[in-house]
Amino acid sequence: MKKLGMRHDALAGLAAALLASACVSTVAMSEPFGFGTTPTDQEIAAINIDVMPDGRGYPPGSGSVAQGEKVYADKCAACHGADMTESVKGSGADTLIGGRGSIGTEKTKKTVESYWPYASTLFDYVKRAMPFNEPGSLTNDEVYAVSAYILNKAKIIDANATMNAETMSKVEMPNKDGFIPDPRPDIHNYR
Repeated sequence: MKKLGMRHDALAGLAAALLASACVSTVAMSEPFGFGTTPTDQEIAAINIDVMPDGRGYPPGSGSVAQGEKVYADKCAACHGADMTESVKGSGADTLIGGRGSIGTEKTKKTVESYWPYASTLFDYVKRAMPFNEPGSLTNDEVYAVSAYILNKAKIIDANATMNAETMSKVEMPNKDGFIPDPRPDIHNYR
């Protein structure tokens, strides 16, 4: 009988410790950590976009390849490299161009040029997440311009092109047919 009493006491002690831990965790989670700020409506609006391949959701603005070259040099090249074919070692950035036709091979290289089916993906990602050290800080014009520059370096658009809501949705990406449409309208309905 004595063994059972010790086991019971040990279990009761363990239960009490777990309960106390849960109470402390609940209190700690309900209190602020003392860092960060609540985003302003303007900060949310800067990254709250829903760009679709057919052109819906693009914000106003435009940018040329020439303008994008300057934006890229100032805000992107430090991580993605000057020529976009190799990112800067240790930056964690992806290579942006090259690898066309490599998807599904032993030398798969996922880039804007080889993988993404729509130019809207490029615009959306740059707008929301770039530059890495200051995401959402680029103006719409800068995002259009740097998108134009990247698309031009990947030989997808001409050097004299200007990108805007209308022209971005007309860009034919090299891997546009590399994905299988999802026929489940009960899950995704983009009409």
